[in-house]
Amino acid sequence: MTTQQRSNLVVGLLLLLVGGWFLAGQFYPELANLIQIETTWPVWVISVGLVFLILSVIASAPGLAVPAAIISGVGAILYWQEQSGDFGSWAYAWTLMPGFVGVGIFLSSIMEGRLAYGLRELLRLALTSAILFGIFGAFLGGPAYLQTYWPILLIVVGVWLMGRGMLSNRRSRSTMERTEPPTPAEPAPAMEPEPMDATWEPAMPEDEQDEEDDEDA
Repeated sequence: MTTQQRSNLVVGLLLLLVGGWFLAGQFYPELANLIQIETTWPVWVISVGLVFLILSVIASAPGLAVPAAIISGVGAILYWQEQSGDFGSWAYAWTLMPGFVGVGIFLSSIMEGRLAYGLRELLRLALTSAILFGIFGAFLGGPAYLQTYWPILLIVVGVWLMGRGMLSNRRSRSTMERTEPPTPAEPAPAMEPEPMDATWEPAMPEDEQDEEDDEDA
């Protein structure tokens, strides 16, 4: 897949999501009422991030997708704070930044044709954000459910670290087995020379043989 084809794929995906949302809002007005976007200053912050994303597609510069995701993510937080009036949530909302970076890496990886790498980084950074959000939110005025269930995040982190350690150990063992040098073969035993026959006599040259025949005659 060429760069132009990947760019078209990203733009098509964005248009598909936006168009599908507005189309669903036409048939189901309750969906449109879920997010009532007003022209407030956080919306302009989100728009700047979208402009960065569009430029990354048009200019074939996947690296711009990372700042695009960060700017749009910050704009989304500001918009939520503007609507709820909870500006003190910055005490724990900043923990969502690694997740925004993961989204940017995922989008840039799509344009570069490295979907597996982008998905892996997205999951890793999203998990990091979720853990930090749960811990900081539980102690700094986050949602009430975090104050009750935040120990579950520690359990998840422990399981993840154990699984990662076991997987790394297994990979290192398999690598050592593949790179282990082969056992050198034993040298073949030296062949002893055959004993020379005691009755063997070297052949005489033809001239000497003729002279002996003449003497015998």
